[in-house]
Amino acid sequence: MKIVDVVTSMGLTGFYFDDQRAIKKDAESDGFTYKGEPVTEGFSSVRQQGESLSVMLILEDGQVAYGDCAAVQYSGAGGRDPLFLAKDFKPIVEEVIKPLLIGRKLDSFKELAHEIDSLKKKNGKLIHTALRYGITQSILDAVAKAKKITMAEVIAQEYSTTLCKEPIPIFTQSGDERYLNVDKMIIKGADVMPHALINNVKSKLGQKGEKLKEYILWMKNRVSELGTKGYLPIFHIDVYGTIGLAFENNYEKMADYLCELGEAAAPHTLRIEGPMDMEEKTLQMEALGKLNKLLKEKKCTVELVADEWCNTLEDIKDFADCGCCDMVQIKAPDLGGINNIIEAVLYCKENGVGAYLGGTCNETDRTSQIAVHVALATGPVQILAKPGMGVDEGLMIVKNEMMRTLALLNR
Repeated sequence: MKIVDVVTSMGLTGFYFDDQRAIKKDAESDGFTYKGEPVTEGFSSVRQQGESLSVMLILEDGQVAYGDCAAVQYSGAGGRDPLFLAKDFKPIVEEVIKPLLIGRKLDSFKELAHEIDSLKKKNGKLIHTALRYGITQSILDAVAKAKKITMAEVIAQEYSTTLCKEPIPIFTQSGDERYLNVDKMIIKGADVMPHALINNVKSKLGQKGEKLKEYILWMKNRVSELGTKGYLPIFHIDVYGTIGLAFENNYEKMADYLCELGEAAAPHTLRIEGPMDMEEKTLQMEALGKLNKLLKEKKCTVELVADEWCNTLEDIKDFADCGCCDMVQIKAPDLGGINNIIEAVLYCKENGVGAYLGGTCNETDRTSQIAVHVALATGPVQILAKPGMGVDEGLMIVKNEMMRTLALLNR
């Protein structure tokens, strides 16, 4: 089976691009958007629409395989590639990628994906992560359609993995509606929740961390009130470095505070993502390692999750090798080709670090569906419900694709 044509279309993502630097500098909220000027290159406003670019491969038997190019909500921050605007990158696919793909045989996902993921611009830098992400998705779908099997089976065959037979825990994210959306999560029996978007000390964490502690206690009581008997979801909260800001990166104080949060959350497992942001990878690993060691010495059960400055496959390997955290978020669009995502999950598992197959609210239905196939073939600890911040939509897309694929695999 060969590729006979490549067609592109510009679309929307499930959320927005946000200028993280402007928000951290206290850009003023204005309804659903923000007042003030953006500070990150490429942004025309602090919040603007998320954009995607579908890449459709026409096969010689008439089948159409496709993936979506998309980038994270906080593009241009934390060492990531710049803002992804579909109109700027559509010509690259049509003028550069299309000639490379037409006529190619669909014998191996791994080989063709690696070729696209390694593609460089004239300046020697790799093409944008969003392009590598979406095009390799379409290649995976094309190989699956050529072989008439699921995408999960293609991955399992080419990477010699064992397909999962049971559902993988799904992590739902609340956005700023961290109270209302928790109710939705409980009613729908979310496995892991709520993310909570704790990205400001004053308004969300509290100057001494008191607001987050109150929120965890409220959430635990709400699970007891609304949840079914025996329902005990994991609490996973992303704090965007605010604990470090509040406690001035004093490790002893941060550790004591996390122990308090763990006690407040009990009997729920508590995961804290990004407790500090040191603005540089090596410093981030060292800081997480110091804090993690203190927590273990204090016999604290809180699990630390790495996110910022852990963007590429090499970054993930470095974080896993140094043993500085309990879990690594594999933020799917940041890694470029999905071949890197597959390898990242497998590397974490081989090295005893929890693999969280994450991503961003700013993805699409298609990127989310394909992530499910990656998860079922590689077996991460959890997968993010995406796109969007509304809970219902992202959870539905990921859950339903997972259950459909499991039913086919079990058949």
